[in-house]
Parts: sequence; C-alpha cells; structure tokens
Amino acid sequence: MSEILNKSPSELERATLGGGCFWCLEAVYQQIQGVHSVVSGYGGGARPNPSYESVCTGATGHAEIVDILFDPRVISFRDLLEIFFVIHDPTTLNYQGNDHGTQYRSVIFTHSDAQTKVALEVVQELEDSKIYAAPVVTQIDAAPTIYPAEAYHQNYFVQHPNQGYCMAVVAPKLAKFRAKFKSLIAPQYS
Repeated sequence: MSEILNKSPSELERATLGGGCFWCLEAVYQQIQGVHSVVSGYGGGARPNPSYESVCTGATGHAEIVDILFDPRVISFRDLLEIFFVIHDPTTLNYQGNDHGTQYRSVIFTHSDAQTKVALEVVQELEDSKIYAAPVVTQIDAAPTIYPAEAYHQNYFVQHPNQGYCMAVVAPKLAKFRAKFKSLIAPQYS
C-alpha cells in the first residue's frame, strides 16, 4: 500500500473527512452529485503506510477517513460539511456509536486556507445554533499525507450491503442522508 493520495485534477477539489468508520462516509459521499471519487483511507498519524490492523490498535495515530474528489461547480465544500455533520455525531471524542478509539475521531483535514475558513465557520454556526447538547469536538487540521486503505475496504457498502455492520450502521446513516439531502443525490442513485 505505498500509494499516497496527494494530487487531484486542477478542476476538482479534495475534501478529507473522518467521522467514525470510513465505510459509512464512503457510502454516503459516493451518491452525491459532483463527487467524482471517494477513497477510504487513513490520515493524521505518525507511521507511513499504515495497515488497517495497525490503525485499529490506535498506536499509529491515524483516523479512518474518506478522501473525496469533487467538482466545486456542482457541490460546495460547505455542502459536503453540512452532510458530514448530519451523518455522524461530532460531539463524541474518539468514538462513533460502538466504534471506539482515536481512529474514529471526528476530523476535517483541509487542503486550503479557504477550506479551513469554511470548516471553522460551519463549526461556529453549529455551536451558535445549539443544535447539539454537547460541544462539537471535530478537529480541523491541515491535510497530512493520506494513505488509501486496503482494496477490500473500497466500495465496501456497495459490495457487502447484507453484511451485519452494513445493515445495522451504514444503511441507517445512508437513509438519513437520502431523506435530508434528496436534492444532492446523483441521478444514478435517485
């Protein structure tokens, strides 16, 4: 797994988000208009070329993330963040549901000053609106080196919709997204 995700075509932008298990985020972001690709991976840790097994120990410091290439003429970074804050709980430090550990932290890895500004604004708006009973603990950091996860993690929900975790955890998050953001769903998923 020596490939590193660091480049995108000039007309596209990248968004890198972590909010629990990457399978959940991947399943949602794959269905959005203007999203060209979603790669599950690892970011924010100290060791190069981490494996799933090493990330799961918490020792590498990586978060499970999705690296999204999107067309900002079709969908904005702000829209991607608004979806992000609906499909996971940004108030729980280092866990989502039954998934516990720093690898499941809520994090936005930004790729520009503009993205950092938008991320900070969105978090402040959430705090000001008091939508959540607890403070938002989502980290906002400059994008580190991003490593793709192993091949068997890619496109996971599409390949394994009847797997137990997919049925119990991924499918409800996907349904929540589809109910709230109907207008953003790509035509092939409508």
